[in-house]
Amino acid sequence: MSMLQFISKWVQAKNKKSDHSDSPQGSPQAPGALTLQNVQEEFKDCSDLTHYTMPELQADLLFFAHQLDAQAYERDVLRPLLNIKREELEQLLRRSQFIAAEDAVQTVHGILNGYVALFLPQGVYLVDAYGPEKRSIEQSESESAINGPHDAFNESLGTNLGLIRSRLKSNRLKVLQYTAGELSKTKICVLYIDGIADMEYVREMEERIKAIEFSSLYDGTMLTQLIDDFPNALFPLFQTSERTDIAVSKLNEGKLVLIEEHSPSVIIAPSSFFEFFTTPDDYYNRWVVGSALRVLRYIAFLITICLTPLYVAITTYHYEMIPENLLISLTESRSRVPFPPIIEALLMEGTIEMLREAGARLPTKIGQTIGIVGGIVIGTAAVQAGFTSNILIISVAMSAIASFVVPSYIMSGSLRLVRFGLLILSGMLGNFGFCAGIALIIIHLAKLTSLGAPYTIPAAPVKLRDWNDIFIRGPFWALNRRPSQTRSTNVSLNKMKK
Repeated sequence: MSMLQFISKWVQAKNKKSDHSDSPQGSPQAPGALTLQNVQEEFKDCSDLTHYTMPELQADLLFFAHQLDAQAYERDVLRPLLNIKREELEQLLRRSQFIAAEDAVQTVHGILNGYVALFLPQGVYLVDAYGPEKRSIEQSESESAINGPHDAFNESLGTNLGLIRSRLKSNRLKVLQYTAGELSKTKICVLYIDGIADMEYVREMEERIKAIEFSSLYDGTMLTQLIDDFPNALFPLFQTSERTDIAVSKLNEGKLVLIEEHSPSVIIAPSSFFEFFTTPDDYYNRWVVGSALRVLRYIAFLITICLTPLYVAITTYHYEMIPENLLISLTESRSRVPFPPIIEALLMEGTIEMLREAGARLPTKIGQTIGIVGGIVIGTAAVQAGFTSNILIISVAMSAIASFVVPSYIMSGSLRLVRFGLLILSGMLGNFGFCAGIALIIIHLAKLTSLGAPYTIPAAPVKLRDWNDIFIRGPFWALNRRPSQTRSTNVSLNKMKK
């Protein structure tokens, strides 16, 4: 049993036996007045609220034990009060940790945020003893990297700010704090580098956060959906990351970083469509190797959304596009299949998605077994039973593997949804439907903005000087300026270096 649990149980047992006639509760006052009775009424039916009485000092303590740091509570509150006399109380209250409360609202808010409320005849004081259990700094499981640092953010707002401050030791790094969520009162910090970030983005983000009308926020991914430029967009408009080095690099580029309390990932704004295909390994490897890996990801992106829809379009309407040698194999493979290609492809793609979802929800060891064994067994059995063709199994498997090459899980989910749309259009209209679907995707991307900035920049609008960090990763001497998306009239990086 921990020290804090022992103290809490001892206090509760003591309160059941003690007489509260000497406690400074006073006479009932108007609702909202700063009295012990009114504050206790605000926490009616909160059985986890601890009430500790000290009759010799005419003092009462109210706090939530599970939100406190046991050592801080004993050092700053309990021990000083137990070791003084009533006439010495005035001198103790002059210490900096005792903050005078002005009203009941401030007192209730303080207790909810891990403060200890001290009720005395002289007034009410709040002492910060917040220190709940938190996860230690670990490496990110969703954004693994071979090279570079491995520390990642956790659910503690203070820890996340400290990780960024440890890498950016500059007074130019500014932190603005807001609160969102009617019930959760979630703290949101907006970070930017003064002189580099465009202040228009800072003001726009401030307005969007203040305009949030939602009861509770649990994670940064919820926040992105509440501040989106286009809430119904198919693609994510803000990049999220659990890696500290990514957040710091984006701050240096002039972007904003949002840290939400209790969220292990930060939000980066504004973001570009092409940023979802970059990884830290691109910059930690030699630039030629990094460029080759980035090109591989774009090829995987095309395979993910195009391979299966093209198979359906060609095998349904355009057999003349298939080479003669391959046509014979394809005809033999499909001779036993009773379904048209569109139904065949939808069934197999749906099965793969179910296996993927089952593998993600099950425990790690079982999930890997389900994904591998399930895919092999179902694919082999489907071909032998004449349920599908060999070539479609290869196409679906390549599309699934290519989707895992995309670094961002959120973007990967969007691409899988796009693939199903292209699949239906290709099955209905052939190559025309496939081309129409690609055109609709391009049009949709072109109209999107992220915090007001073009989502497809520097491809549209065209900014050729930024192309050395889109499809390839240029050498560092060519990456010495901020991207066009965040470039403003502020002082440039080169000028700051001088």
